[in-house]
Amino acid sequence: MLAAIVLVALNLRLAITSVPPLLERIGEDLHLSRAWTGALTTLPVLCMGVFAPVAQRMAHRLGRERATAVAMAVLAVGTAVRWGGGHLVLLYLGTLLAGFGIAVGGTIAPGIVKEYFPEHVGLVTAAYMLAMMGGAAVASGVSVPLANALSSWPASLASWTLLALLGTALAWPVARRAAAHRTASGGSAEQRLPLPWRHPTAWLVAGFLALQSWQFYSELTWVPPFYQAHGWSATRAGLLLSVFSAMQVVSGVAGPVVAHRVHDRRPLLVASVVSVAGGLLGMLLAPEAAPWVWVALLGLGLGSGFALGLVLFADYSLTPAGSSRLSALAFLISYCLAAAGPVVVGALRDATGSFQLPFTILLVMLVPQAAAAMLLHPRRPRTP
Repeated sequence: MLAAIVLVALNLRLAITSVPPLLERIGEDLHLSRAWTGALTTLPVLCMGVFAPVAQRMAHRLGRERATAVAMAVLAVGTAVRWGGGHLVLLYLGTLLAGFGIAVGGTIAPGIVKEYFPEHVGLVTAAYMLAMMGGAAVASGVSVPLANALSSWPASLASWTLLALLGTALAWPVARRAAAHRTASGGSAEQRLPLPWRHPTAWLVAGFLALQSWQFYSELTWVPPFYQAHGWSATRAGLLLSVFSAMQVVSGVAGPVVAHRVHDRRPLLVASVVSVAGGLLGMLLAPEAAPWVWVALLGLGLGSGFALGLVLFADYSLTPAGSSRLSALAFLISYCLAAAGPVVVGALRDATGSFQLPFTILLVMLVPQAAAAMLLHPRRPRTP
């Protein structure tokens, strides 16, 4: 089961992080504005929000493991469709299908972790983050070299189909064994409860993740163009994004491991916000002074913030099914709001001719995120 979780996690960011280093080339080839190219990152994020409740219903109807296998199959199809990305409809259709697969797989995963590894949630979450953020770092770093080697950016985007097919191939046998085990043991279906819409803790977790995700997807999309506007090549800017993603691997693994030993998550959550603030300030005030340091700070803060957010689903739920419901609600709210981030940043960049204003707004948004983190004390009531 752990191998399946890791391979599924590996696939959950490849279709997203492979895009930003190619945005300028895509925009030029298809004659798209920055707002429309930003939508290539926004669409999967929006899917992750809109389809989160669908994922919870699929898990109840099919079982968490089988629903995850279906998600991997759809993700493989969507990634393959982007081979025809030179046609606008196929590019966005493939992105939509990939977004559905990412949404279902990502929403269900916390419930699977809580069910199979209840005593080791932090450690398994660390392995999950290592695979997801490690894959993200590789995808962002090699997307431009792949496009150059294949003489095609659509081929570069579609090349990640192979890993999605591998994830599908491993997920289906696990799903069949899990279904057979439940049948043999006479396990009954879990009670279907509504999403915890009226639970204040659920809204607080969702609020923290909404602000964290707005930061992540905005910076994931626009950090490479930010430095390309300062004269960097697309390849060098893509390597910068690899550092951004690599630092997320480090903090995404370290955060849950430390959280496993710390009862109160608030100091770790606030530290993640402070790290992002340092990176943004550096980029705004002295972008060329230490760009690798600024991007590393962004990656460290955003990686640990998201990883700790996944731990919160187990912290503030009573059962594995409750963890899936909490993640469905949190992802619905956070990703639907965060999906606007890359588009808003792109539109403000087009309107002002500079990234100064949108990145300043990102910096200010860290204040309410830090406030939400301080309210997430360990005595808060848990969701059913």
